[in-house]
Amino acid sequence: MSTNTAPTAGTAVTVIGLGMMGTALADAFLGQGHPTTVWNRSPHKAEQLTARGATGAATVGEAVSDAALVIVCLSNDEAVHQVLEPETENLKGRVLVNLTSSTPEEARNTAAWAAQHGIEYLDGAIMAIPPLVGQPQALIFYGGSSRAYADHEQTLRVLGGATTFLGEDTGLPSLYDVALLGILWSTVAGNIHALALVGSEGVTAEAFLPYATGWLNHVAVPFLPRLAEEVDHKQYATEISTLNVNKEAIAHLVSASHSQGVSPELLLPVQALIERRVARGHGSDSLSSLIEELRDPAT
Repeated sequence: MSTNTAPTAGTAVTVIGLGMMGTALADAFLGQGHPTTVWNRSPHKAEQLTARGATGAATVGEAVSDAALVIVCLSNDEAVHQVLEPETENLKGRVLVNLTSSTPEEARNTAAWAAQHGIEYLDGAIMAIPPLVGQPQALIFYGGSSRAYADHEQTLRVLGGATTFLGEDTGLPSLYDVALLGILWSTVAGNIHALALVGSEGVTAEAFLPYATGWLNHVAVPFLPRLAEEVDHKQYATEISTLNVNKEAIAHLVSASHSQGVSPELLLPVQALIERRVARGHGSDSLSSLIEELRDPAT
């Protein structure tokens, strides 16, 4: 049986999955006065939330039955189907919001499964760490049923003020997710290599930090709009920073890394990409033309 609490104002929600992120989601709903039912495979993870006023459900079916808006946030796509497929009758007519990390293909397959069983479906990607959930700057992408999103937008916005609906394609949130993560990892990797270089001469990361942030803010970030325009129009000619110039520059960086006793392994894939593009006759193109090597590497 559920552990019932006094009703509060706001749309009732159910949160299935109480890992760090799922707990943060449920906590945000509770903080804004939404009656919140929670379920987790390990019941003890619900104790902190029930102490704050959540309703702890003994079964998934019980949790689903408590609200028209069901949020699921589990470890992976397989876990989502293991937990929810026995509850298709209970989920029918409800809105299922899947905030589990998945691939675009997995998201679209789950959307097809939901449609087959009369379940309105939204897939989402949380672009924030758990402590940022519920904050104005927290970005969460959604895709799927426009009607479901319109009906529940204000409730979902409790989880992040920068909530954005990308349209009916349930695969887009996951695609935006991995694309932005790629930027994060590439930027962090570049910074780590830079810190290894300056650190080889005893320069601390803290001392170098103002120059790293200044470089990104005043050189790298302002280049992005131009890069986007070049990519969208496939017009890569430039007189500012050609691939020929960058080929020499990255070779210099690799050489300097070796001489400082720093592995250049983070740079080598980029160097190989530049060299391949130049060898194919595109040395006068800008860096943005490297996208053509990724789009069709066999040509």
